[in-house]
Amino acid sequence: MDKLQLMKEKIELLNKAGKAYYQENREIMSNFEYDKLYDELEQLEKETGTVLSNSPTIHVGYELLSNLPKERHDKPMLSLDKTKEVSALKEWLGQNEGVLSWKLDGLTIVLTYENGKLSKAVTRGNGETGEVITNNAKVFVNVPVVIPHKKTLILRGEAVISYSDFEKINSEIPDADAKYKNPRNLCSGSVRQLNNKITAERNVRFYAFSLVRADGEEFSNSRINQLEWLKSQGFGTVEYKRVNGENIEETVRWFAENVTENGLPSDGLVLTYDNIAYGESLGATAKFPRDSIAFKWRDEIKETKLIEIEWSASRTGLINPIAVFEPVELEGTTVSRASVHNLSIMESLDLGIGDTITVYKANMIIPQISDNITRSGNIRIPDSCPVCGGEARIKNENDIKTLYCMNDDCLAKQIKSFTHFVGRDAINIEGLSEATLEKLIAKGMIKELADIFHVEKFKDEIVEMEGFGEKSFNNLAASVQKARKTTAARLLYSLGIPNVGLSNAKLISRKFGNNWSKIQNAAFEDLIEIGGIGDVMANAYVKFFSDEKRKVIVEDLLREVELEEAEENNEPQVFENINFVITGSVEQFKNRDELKEEIEKRGGKVTGSVTSKTNFLINNDNLSSSSKNKKAKELGIKIITENQFVEWLNNGIEPE
Repeated sequence: MDKLQLMKEKIELLNKAGKAYYQENREIMSNFEYDKLYDELEQLEKETGTVLSNSPTIHVGYELLSNLPKERHDKPMLSLDKTKEVSALKEWLGQNEGVLSWKLDGLTIVLTYENGKLSKAVTRGNGETGEVITNNAKVFVNVPVVIPHKKTLILRGEAVISYSDFEKINSEIPDADAKYKNPRNLCSGSVRQLNNKITAERNVRFYAFSLVRADGEEFSNSRINQLEWLKSQGFGTVEYKRVNGENIEETVRWFAENVTENGLPSDGLVLTYDNIAYGESLGATAKFPRDSIAFKWRDEIKETKLIEIEWSASRTGLINPIAVFEPVELEGTTVSRASVHNLSIMESLDLGIGDTITVYKANMIIPQISDNITRSGNIRIPDSCPVCGGEARIKNENDIKTLYCMNDDCLAKQIKSFTHFVGRDAINIEGLSEATLEKLIAKGMIKELADIFHVEKFKDEIVEMEGFGEKSFNNLAASVQKARKTTAARLLYSLGIPNVGLSNAKLISRKFGNNWSKIQNAAFEDLIEIGGIGDVMANAYVKFFSDEKRKVIVEDLLREVELEEAEENNEPQVFENINFVITGSVEQFKNRDELKEEIEKRGGKVTGSVTSKTNFLINNDNLSSSSKNKKAKELGIKIITENQFVEWLNNGIEPE
């Protein structure tokens, strides 16, 4: 194949990968593979003296696709030239002093302040035009909305999500089509939300890395002075160190040793001249500024042997291939597994059992396969789901092949019901997060709710799971044993019957004297006699317990739990058929839960929102502008104080 044709093929692949990564928050190849292709393309361009118009080596970014408003940057935001050689960094720096900092892997943002207030935030976008995300930036965890400096200030920085928040958030996002592959993708999706409430829930942080303009300020021609000044204004800045020709190698080593402790996604380092005027005098190429250079980690690559491909089903039905290989030491830790992400990547690597593969840690953190030396391609793609045994079908979307379970009743898709079951107000098993449950289900350790009480059988496997160890497992086992003793109301609530919240579960249990047989076999006519339970809820309840599969699930659970005798309740049922909502702080009770308990003991019901069915709103601040107060006044619902309620309690008054 001639070199020009080879260039065209590499350009097509790189542009497709870039579009997927920057626009669609998904990956079709690893960073390692992308960098390798990019370097090969650059070499071909040098050899041929030809650069094609659509080459990523001259394009700064990609077309933006979203409903966010667009805005052109005053100055183009160029990419950085890069090297993997410390010697090249040293040569580039020469006799100058520099600033060496993390190259954070998130989304670059430009912030503008006027009169001391955040007035605008724009993403890097394609380098020339970005998306306006001002409202979203205002809910970043650490962005100052008001600063002491009252003149125009423009700065650049990186919005990132830490690895720990990524793991936590990724396991809790209910509406994601599939788990995010890395913190960068999650951050990009979070920053560019149309609803900034979602952004606020994602723990996005901003770290300044350069100052563009600060009217009225003098920095003695030093970038370090600029960064120190930004700190004084309340900004978090990237961690940086002053370097020169003598200490740069030692400083690069320090950063390399502290990658894992850093906790933030980083794909290398950035070296910038401290002397601002000197850096600016060098100008820029069509793509790169000459005052800065990026250093990419020279990945530690090890050979190993592929033992198996483990197929892991997720809540979305997606079945991901996981490569399991002979353990190797990488960047100071032992690794034996790596996600392959999808069938397209697996096939491009021609993976086969017994193959000799090379592995590395992307950003020195996440294990990845870099290459397959023997390429036997002998892996059979399963035609059934590893969790439920149902049909597994290959889908091809945007030239990416993925494997999906087609069974709607697959346990992996029912993860929410398991999460609800172990929740605090339900069976209450600490240490069983949604992410952990998903892993246990994917590995076949849990096939129904009752199996949760037998996780001790899989101690050896669980102890070896990421994020677990002997201590974590022992805590989990103790929590499981403790959860065996529960109440009828908790068990009923834990089953996730439509519309049967904790309050309704307590009312139903009380109605039937906490007798489980009566609770499970309750008739429609008996249920609608209970205040707050209407036809729809009663029908759903009866239908739930009439289902044969669910009957088996409940029977298996009853063999695992011991229902404690509920305390005898002799309180007069003065609040029967009365619905309360509580808002604001309480003064005479320890907390709202204690107040709620007093209401329920007397036959009342407490709900979370004000509706036409609400009888009383308890709020010590009648003039509050809260949404619940406003709603109650709109609907003509009586607002009472805690003192009034306590008076009813003390005197046994039945409210009118």
